[in-house]
Amino acid sequence: MDFTLIQKDSKTKARAGELTTDHGTIDTPIFMPVGTVASVKGVHQRELKDEINPDIILGNTYHLYLRPKTGILQEAGGLHKFMGWDRPILTDSGGYQVYSLSDNRKIKEEGVKFKSHIDGSRHLFTPENVMEIQRTIGADIIMAFDECTPYPCDYQYAKRSMHMTHRWLDRCINHLEKLPYTYDYSQSFFPIVQGSTYKDLRKQSAEYIASVEAEGNAIGGLSVGEPAEEMYEMAELVCDILPEDKPRYLMGVGTPINILENIALGVDMFDCVMPTRNARNGMLFTAHGTINIKNKKWENDFSPLDEMGITFVDTEYSKAYLRHLFAANEYLGKQIATIHNLGFYLWLVRTARERILAGDFLEWKTKMVNQMDKRL
Repeated sequence: MDFTLIQKDSKTKARAGELTTDHGTIDTPIFMPVGTVASVKGVHQRELKDEINPDIILGNTYHLYLRPKTGILQEAGGLHKFMGWDRPILTDSGGYQVYSLSDNRKIKEEGVKFKSHIDGSRHLFTPENVMEIQRTIGADIIMAFDECTPYPCDYQYAKRSMHMTHRWLDRCINHLEKLPYTYDYSQSFFPIVQGSTYKDLRKQSAEYIASVEAEGNAIGGLSVGEPAEEMYEMAELVCDILPEDKPRYLMGVGTPINILENIALGVDMFDCVMPTRNARNGMLFTAHGTINIKNKKWENDFSPLDEMGITFVDTEYSKAYLRHLFAANEYLGKQIATIHNLGFYLWLVRTARERILAGDFLEWKTKMVNQMDKRL
């Protein structure tokens, strides 16, 4: 993997870059649609490619390990071939899913014992076998196994957890060195900064992660319930420490406003279930604010979904029609809303990139944040 920093914004810490993998080039800043179980929910790969057009998508190690299982993925020739996607893929390591299963897991130095949410079967994730699983899944970018701390989090717990994440990182790296690539292309490895919302821990973790000199770096443990201002404070602190010549990935973030604010702090890569999950609940993100399409006010509004026309659904369907589909509990409504939201998120990061290259990112970002902070 190669990362080229093309331009830095003069008024913020925003950057435009280019990340090259064996499955294609990724223009940064970028948003990665979440394809948890080898599927971006409700979207055909053709629509994903032709309409939403992301440079990279995300898969989930925990879910893919449990179903369809790594043996099936290996037999298929890896995740790309299994799901019919020929562009880059990133897999997270399962650390966040293990965190979210707090009633069904035990964390020890060895790793994490957990019960499957599918059938209750018992499993163990260690730094070593998570590297093996991600080799078999075959994503272009794979993540270190870490512990994601909750919010709020006791300082001593956050400190112990961070040090364990660092020890796990060393084990990941040592094991990866012994593991050949499973398929005929390379994989890049990103470690993860932790430390909750404590400045001294975040600084210590960022310095440790930077010292590993990996091909890229991730910031974890944010967007787990803390106020947005604390997220921004931690992201800025960490970005100022992580190397400038490597991509920076802020995991699980966030709203369109969160994304623009973090781009301004120096983040290059994002993922979040928000555009897809909220779409399935009838929330549409637009450049002028959010729409709850279930509201009665849209019942006889025959204007296009979004006059910007980013994807075909925006001009092909009206607000009244989409509201009707949700009222009738018709699956098509969720699909339309999902395509719209993902198209909007990709438009947002691509336009941010254009504005960084043009030199007027700050003015554009300020205008967009004000516009988007409304309920329509």
